Amino acid sequence: MIQILKSGEFKASRKIDAAGTSAIAASVAGIIADVRNRGDAALREYTERFDSCSPDTFELPMSALDAAVSKAGPEIVGVMERAAKNIEDYHRRQMHQGYIMTDKDGIALGQRVLPIERVGLYIPGGTAAYPSSVLMNCIPAKLAGVGEISIATPPGNCGDPGFHGIDPGLLAAAKIAGAHRVFTIGGAQAIAALAFGTQTIPRVDKITGPGNAYVAEAKRQVFGIVGIDMIAGPSDVLIIADGCANAELVAADMLSQCEHGEDSIAVLVTTSAELAGKVSAEIETQLLSLPRERIARKSIDENGTIIIASTIEQAFEISNEIAPEHLEIFLDDPLLYLDLVKNAGSIFLGKNAPVALGDYYAGPNHTLPTSGTSRFSSPVSVDDFVKKSSFTYYTENALREAGADIALFAEKEGLAAHSLSVRKRMDAK
Repeated sequence: MIQILKSGEFKASRKIDAAGTSAIAASVAGIIADVRNRGDAALREYTERFDSCSPDTFELPMSALDAAVSKAGPEIVGVMERAAKNIEDYHRRQMHQGYIMTDKDGIALGQRVLPIERVGLYIPGGTAAYPSSVLMNCIPAKLAGVGEISIATPPGNCGDPGFHGIDPGLLAAAKIAGAHRVFTIGGAQAIAALAFGTQTIPRVDKITGPGNAYVAEAKRQVFGIVGIDMIAGPSDVLIIADGCANAELVAADMLSQCEHGEDSIAVLVTTSAELAGKVSAEIETQLLSLPRERIARKSIDENGTIIIASTIEQAFEISNEIAPEHLEIFLDDPLLYLDLVKNAGSIFLGKNAPVALGDYYAGPNHTLPTSGTSRFSSPVSVDDFVKKSSFTYYTENALREAGADIALFAEKEGLAAHSLSVRKRMDAK
């Protein structure tokens, strides 16, 4: 049963995910080194060991994506197409142009915004399929102008010649979102293959997308060789509510995150002890009807908390300290409280905006900072798939005017050669 605490009894802590523990780190380091050294041969061995699958080829032909659209069926394909439009409309507004400044004689300064050339999107498999993650990662990359978008996702059944056991809905989403290539590999070995390349899998420049502890640790270890979006930890939700909130809906929203995994986190901060009791009871009732009851129950029992705050303002202070991935403001006139939010990955305003709305359909990205990292990081966006270069142009006269300042600054830092590189130009006839 979920614990109920008064605000004075609560001490915020950031749950550390399993990525980075010594056993996992060592295992992942070995896998990365092996794939780097032996390429496809190592990939085949790990795919057989971890996925019980020995594919003839790691890459699905693009015709498989067309076939998956038909197999998935028009109903879910229509839903994904409508979701994709919402996601595209939202992310299109994140696109930026470069600029040039020519307001000083003889000087031109500016910035270029360029797409990353090749990106790899990791899409988890295992206990569930996530077509939504395909849309959320692929669409911003496509808008950014990425030249080659590769998806890596674990195979389910190599005996399936068409899809290697991968959910047709996931492959249909890849087609809808505009992915260029799909590889049936998973786990740390997939991250290694994307980071370093193999005989058949091209090296990418950046890797995005969520995964388990081994995937997260692999992304941590290859960062610097390639870029990454973030180190994703357990999913979490925090709900702020007063005594007017509907306990049934609040409980449902908390459990929607708990079914992700046993380490997921759900928190309710409320000013009403009565609501706290009702939500606790409602959680127990709703758990009984969930297909993933075992997972959700362990999550709510071990990581769920209801906190009774003295005021709504204190509730927001607690939320900002926790820095949730998802924040639901379950209050009337929720926009009035938006300025109180300092740390949150994605904010859901009012009783008609459950997290599921953002997970699948509304448009904002669902790949969000976890484990309290919304204090300093942001949701995946078009910005994750571009890079920026600055440029500088000075005429001879412009450099002469600034030269003495530059040379003095360089000499102050003890870098004589820097100073000399400017003074030689100033002295030139």
